[in-house]
Amino acid sequence: MPTIFKVSYVVQGGNHPGAIVNEDKKPEVGQRVTMGSNEFEVVEVVDLMPARGDFSFLHVTVKAIRN
Repeated sequence: MPTIFKVSYVVQGGNHPGAIVNEDKKPEVGQRVTMGSNEFEVVEVVDLMPARGDFSFLHVTVKAIRN
């Protein structure tokens, strides 16, 4: 199993630029993530390609959490 997940976070609605982040655990649907001062909920996780060595590349769609 990869030890590093290269994650491209894309925010639904385009109200936030998203981010590309190295994570040590694979994000899961329903999980909450913080980018800057904003909190989001993961709604989709897609493997972009098979793992390469210690790296796995993921596309993760998130939505803003309304407080």
